[in-house]
Formats: sequence, structure tokens, C-alpha cells
Amino acid sequence: MLKLFLLAAPLIAVGIWMIVRKDASESNRIMGWIGTCFFGLVIPVGLFHLFDKRPQVIINEIGIYDRTTHNEFINWEIIKDAYPINIYGQHFICLLVPENFRPSKRKSKFYKSVAKLNEENGAQELNIQLGQLEMDTFELTEFIIAMTHAEKSKKAVLIKALPNKRV
Repeated sequence: MLKLFLLAAPLIAVGIWMIVRKDASESNRIMGWIGTCFFGLVIPVGLFHLFDKRPQVIINEIGIYDRTTHNEFINWEIIKDAYPINIYGQHFICLLVPENFRPSKRKSKFYKSVAKLNEENGAQELNIQLGQLEMDTFELTEFIIAMTHAEKSKKAVLIKALPNKRV
């Protein structure tokens, strides 16, 4: 969030400068207001994310839950495979799930077009974003694969071996 604030601050300053200049034209003032309002949205959104204490990812014996990806736990039995991917410097873990579990089967046309865009980038419909997690991408991918193949009695042991990361 700090990076976002640092990137938005100069753009907000330029927008304010465009508004308050004495020799500014009407179009400059309008563009200044648009820029200031648009980049000013970073402040409330950033503060919300900065103080939001809810966990982004929850891993337990049942499955994995990522509140940005899916609105319920994804059971280990459903996940067929996982692989890491890097899209423009953002790390993700893509989850391969059966066709009938894919969210686009139950969602709108917009969601189906987003799923198609994901597919073009080499991603899946269910991807875990690791931007806010302090965990090695490959280590977590190997853990997910191990959990999908582990027996129920061994899943608790695998989870205890996973470092407890709170972000």
C-alpha cells in the first residue's frame, strides 16, 4: 500500500496544481479534477486495505480459501494440480480444478470473459495471488500439491510443518 500511496501522491499533486494555476484553462481544470478524484481514490482504498486484518488466505485440513478468488473453501479433493505463474511481476498459484467446479460455469458473461483472459495469460480460473503473502511461491505450490495427494490423517501434519505467516 505504501508503494501505491507513493505513486499516487505526485499524480494528485499535479491534479491540484492544474486546478489552482491562475492561467489554467477550463479543460486543464477539468482534467485536474478528474485526475485528483481518480488518484485520490487510492487514499480510502489504500487505508482500507492497510487496516483490514482479515486473512487473505486460509489453509486447513478441509482446503484452501482465498477471499479474493472464491467465496468458499476449495477442497483439497477438488484440486487436481497447481503451478506457479508470474504475470507482470505479480506471483500467482494457479489451481487446476474439474470443469464442473470452475466458477465461469455459474457466473455472468463478464466473468466468462475474464476467465478467457486468464487462459490467454496461462492462468486458470482459480488463482491465488501472493502479492500480500510473505511466502515463497514454489514452496507454497509444492505444499498445495502435497496436500492434494495426502491422506486425511497426514494433512494435519503437513499443515503444522508449514510456516505460520500472518500478513
